[in-house]
Amino acid sequence: MFQNKVVYQIYPKSFLDTDGNGVGDIRGIIKKLDYLSLLGVDMLWLTPVHVSPQVDNGYDTQDYYNIDPLFGTMGDIEELIAKAQEHNIEIMFDMVLNHTSTQHEWFQKALTGDQKYMDYYFFKERPTNWQSKFGGTAWSYVEDLKLYYLHLFDKTQADLNWDNDAVFEEVCKIVNFWLDKGIKGLRFDVVNLVSKPEIFEDDFEGDGRRFYTDGPHIHEYLHKLNINTFGKRKDILTVGEMSSTSLEDGVKYADPTRSELATIFNFHHLKVDYKDNKKWHVQSFDFIELKKILSDWQIASQDKDALVALFLNNHDQPRSVSRFGDVVNYHYESATMIASAIQNMRGIVYIYQGEEIGLPNAEFEALDTFKDVESINAYNLLEGTHEEKMFSLRSHSRDNGRTPMPWTKAGQHHGFTSGRPWLDLSHSKALISVEESLEDRNSIFYFYKKLIELRHTDAVINKGRISFLELDDPQLFVYTKEYENTKYLFLNNFYEKEVQYDIETKGAKIILSNYNMASVDSKVTLKAYETLVVKI
Repeated sequence: MFQNKVVYQIYPKSFLDTDGNGVGDIRGIIKKLDYLSLLGVDMLWLTPVHVSPQVDNGYDTQDYYNIDPLFGTMGDIEELIAKAQEHNIEIMFDMVLNHTSTQHEWFQKALTGDQKYMDYYFFKERPTNWQSKFGGTAWSYVEDLKLYYLHLFDKTQADLNWDNDAVFEEVCKIVNFWLDKGIKGLRFDVVNLVSKPEIFEDDFEGDGRRFYTDGPHIHEYLHKLNINTFGKRKDILTVGEMSSTSLEDGVKYADPTRSELATIFNFHHLKVDYKDNKKWHVQSFDFIELKKILSDWQIASQDKDALVALFLNNHDQPRSVSRFGDVVNYHYESATMIASAIQNMRGIVYIYQGEEIGLPNAEFEALDTFKDVESINAYNLLEGTHEEKMFSLRSHSRDNGRTPMPWTKAGQHHGFTSGRPWLDLSHSKALISVEESLEDRNSIFYFYKKLIELRHTDAVINKGRISFLELDDPQLFVYTKEYENTKYLFLNNFYEKEVQYDIETKGAKIILSNYNMASVDSKVTLKAYETLVVKI
C-alpha cells in the first residue's frame, strides 16, 4: 500500500523562520509547499510541535493537545494540513508517548503525591543501575516523595507506565484527537521502549536496555493501539522508531498480518562508524558491516512482506554525505550515489530536510556553538583532551542534522531568518543553498527528484523482489530487483577508486546514472562514487 510513498522529514525549528525570532515555524512550512511539491514528496513528517519546554527540542511534551507558540497556532496547523492537501501532500505527526516532560500536568500532580498520577509513571524507593541514553543515571530523586522516578532519556523526560490502563486510554485519546484533525501519518518516538519489565533489577552486563527494549507486552500494546486508533481509519501511514530492536522483533512490528505498524525505523546500520559500538568513539565506517546489516533487514522483512524505512539521515544523525561520502572532492557524486543506493531498496523512502541539496555536517569548531543536550552531556562525560572530545562532537553530534536550511545563496543566514538563528547554519565550505540547487539542472536536488519519480512510477523499484550480490566486495554495493520478468541491476561504488564489474549487456538499458552514462559495456568501469541502475 505504501511502498511507492516518499516521506520528507521537517525539523520545524530549522526549516524556515517567518517572524524573525530565529526559530523556524509552521508558516515557514506553508510558505515552502511549492518547493516540496516540486521535489515530489507525498508526506511531510514534522518533528514535535506540541507545547514543550524544549529541553530536548520538543521530545519532552508538556501538552499533547496544543501547538507550542514557538512554532505557531492550531490555526496554522489546520491551514498547513489543508494547503498541503491541495499540493497532494499529507502530514505526519511525531508522537512522543514513551515519556512526558516533567512539566506535564500529570507529572506535576504526581509530585504532589497524587497516587492516581504517580501510577502514570515509575516511582521506586530503590533505583536500578540503569543508565540514561543521554548519559548518567536513568533515575532522579524527588526529595518530597522520598522516591526515584525513571527517565530513560533526560531527567526532564519521565517515562510513562503503559501497564496502567488509564495511561493507555490517554494515549489513544491523544492519537485519535490528531487523526480527527486530518493527520494521515503517525511517527511513534522510541515506541519499542514503552513496555517495561514487571520486576526492575540491576543490569550487571550492560546499561539496562536489555530489560526494557522490545519489552514483554510491546506487541500486545501496539496491536491494541492499532485497533483503537489508526487501524480504524483508511490509509494511515504509521512508523515506529525502534531503539536497539532485534531483527526478529523489528520485522514483527511491520508484519502486515499482525496489525501493529506499517513500517519501522531501525538504526543498526547507522552504528557502523561507532568504535566498540559506542557512539562517541569514532571510526571510519565499516562498509562490509553496513552491507550485511542492510541486506539482513531487507531479506528478513521481504520474507514477511513487511516494510522498513529507507533512510540514512534524520534529526538525530550526522549528515550522510559527510559520514559516508566526500563533500570536498565528490560532493555531487557521493551524495547522489548514497541516495540511489538507499532509496532504491525495498521499503518506504524517508528524506530529511537538506538531504536533497547535499547539506553537509555542521563543522562547528567551538563548544558553545553546540546546542544539543546529548552532545553537551557527552562532552562533560567523555574522557580525553578537549580536541579529542570536539572531534567526537563534530563527527556524531545530533546538531549536525539540525542546522538551519540555507534557502538563498546570498544574504544573512542564507534566507533562513532575518534574526539570529537558534543554531548556527553549517560552517562547511561545501554548503550549497536551495536557490543554487534549483538553478543548476545537474544539482543533487534534481537527482533526488528523479529518484522520487522512479519510486512513484517504476514497478520494479517500488514492488520488485530484492537480492544482494558481492556482499564481500570492499567497495561495491550491488543488488538486483525483479518484478514480472523485468530485472534491474543496482551498482554503487562507495569509494573514490574506480572499479570494474561484469554484466550481461544484451538488451541492457540504463535507467539511472549520476554520470549521465548513455550506454554500458559488458565490463563496466564505475568511477568515483558512481551509481548505475541498469535494466538487464
